[in-house]
Amino acid sequence: MLRWLVLAAAVFAAIWLLRRSLSRHDGGRPRAAREREQAALVSCAHCDVHLPRGEALEHAGNFYCSEEHRRLGPAR
Repeated sequence: MLRWLVLAAAVFAAIWLLRRSLSRHDGGRPRAAREREQAALVSCAHCDVHLPRGEALEHAGNFYCSEEHRRLGPAR
């Protein structure tokens, strides 16, 4: 019985270590850095609404909240 318990613990540890090492090889950057970059707020160049960078549309170095505002361009 003890042998099976030790074997199950070893298999669990091996799977856990394998999953942990594979999750670190996704883009080379730490997960926290990617989440911070996506969560950084930018403002729409047309209406000045703030939104997460991951949801914004970028065009010619400016960020926009919608396709219509991207088409209209920066506010004057």
